[in-house]
Amino acid sequence: MLQDALAIRYYQRLSDALVEQWNRGYRFDELRLYMDGYLAALRQSDVLEPYLINRLEEETIRFLYDPSNFEMVQSEPDYR
Repeated sequence: MLQDALAIRYYQRLSDALVEQWNRGYRFDELRLYMDGYLAALRQSDVLEPYLINRLEEETIRFLYDPSNFEMVQSEPDYR
């Protein structure tokens, strides 16, 4: 579980970007590449401590492989 405010902010940005790209038609291989690049950029910039980036990576992988995060919301049919 992430507890650092900055790490949580990066997690939210990354998870939102993954869902947005999924809705645009990208699939898991491309999402994984995006995630790897995002985390590599965080590592290079030294914005977060390495252990926080590792936790961020674990949480993001868990998010990525949970199919409920990428389901399309369907509205209820209107039976009037």
